[in-house]
Amino acid sequence: MDLKSKNNLKKNIFIKTFGCQMNEYDSNRILDITKQINYYPTKNRSKADCLIINTCHIREKATDKVFHDIGRIKKEFSQKRKPILIIAGCVAQAEGDLLLRKEKYVDAVVGPQSYHKINEIIMSVEKNNETIEKADFAAIEKFNFLDSIENSNKKISTLLTIQEGCDKFCKFCVVPYTRGPEYSRDFDKIISEANHLVSNGVREITLLGQNVNAYERDNKKISDLIKELEGIKKLKRIRYTTSHPKDLTDDLIEVHKNCEKLMPVLHLPIQSGSDRILKKMNRKHTIKEYLEKIEKLKKIKSNIQFTSDFIIGYPGETDNDFLLSCELLKKIKFINVYSYIFSPRPGTPADNLDLIDHLTAKNRLYIFQNIASEIKENYKKDLINIKTKTLFENEISKNKYFGRDEYMNPVVVESKIDIVGQIKNVLISDFSKQTIYGKISKEEKNIAA
Repeated sequence: MDLKSKNNLKKNIFIKTFGCQMNEYDSNRILDITKQINYYPTKNRSKADCLIINTCHIREKATDKVFHDIGRIKKEFSQKRKPILIIAGCVAQAEGDLLLRKEKYVDAVVGPQSYHKINEIIMSVEKNNETIEKADFAAIEKFNFLDSIENSNKKISTLLTIQEGCDKFCKFCVVPYTRGPEYSRDFDKIISEANHLVSNGVREITLLGQNVNAYERDNKKISDLIKELEGIKKLKRIRYTTSHPKDLTDDLIEVHKNCEKLMPVLHLPIQSGSDRILKKMNRKHTIKEYLEKIEKLKKIKSNIQFTSDFIIGYPGETDNDFLLSCELLKKIKFINVYSYIFSPRPGTPADNLDLIDHLTAKNRLYIFQNIASEIKENYKKDLINIKTKTLFENEISKNKYFGRDEYMNPVVVESKIDIVGQIKNVLISDFSKQTIYGKISKEEKNIAA
């Protein structure tokens, strides 16, 4: 059926995206899909004919936040024609029934594996004014459909989903229940999409997955993907996230030695420095195994750096378990760390565990984050008067440009000429908590897009 012929009037669609990079990729692809029925993106929410909230279920009280956002939308449109309101993402997958039952303003809920049905859903709401729930685990059908839709992303640095879902079943994690089992996309389709993105002007691709290094399809692994991407001439940089330590295999480690376009920083979540807590979490690896892989990478790539995730105050965590996490943090000197107090997710095995005292957990997080901040600050101090290769992504104000160096550090410089899409050697002169500042090195050799 020609969907566009059924809806010739151009309409506006607005997507608000929460949470992970996977949601960001999904939102962009939804916008590509809805163009088929003449819905085009608007940056002005108040002008939306269709409004989608792409939700995340990882953090605490995620469902409550969705209801609060719906309340704000109802108030905003109280004197206007109501837009079609769709709740997408992991909250929709996990608690779609609750959303539709409690909030009649919602027209549809759509789980992450049903985005290929979004046009059908919108048109059904337009025609029948009925509430709809789609929460199937249909990754094959979804990606087969998405492969037929041109990816219109033209950002200098962009995301490319290669794998979705998780089979690890960490006891604290909701992903297996909201994204389904691990599914790896067709190798050739990924390379085709990458080539298309590069032809759009993309210069850096981050391969994306819930367990991205678990990618395996027709005897091809993520290491094979990276080696294939290395051959795309105008592609300047390759990254991948998020990795599970168990799937950091020797062939992938070796790629870090041989692929020049693969950036020398790896996000490798550990969650705790205590083997006892890792076992409680069902993480399927030990601290010894984790450190062995870190050392292998350092041996073949001396300039590699690491970032990670930690959960503080996991049920049963003792003072000693917490100190082990602090010791690991100091030992590896992660240049960036995401750390949070444990909060139970409904439907996970850890949901009913006895929580440790909240004040104790809060104090531990404070201590942990202070150590992490000191490590990060010392790392940035060592960058002063050092040249860093920076790929510039956009002009943030007149003659001021934003980019990221090889280690994902945000970099801001001034330039009278347009440097978007170019890699420049930047001499670092100062830094703030989040950003590095510098000047373009006079003798640097720029690598044009």
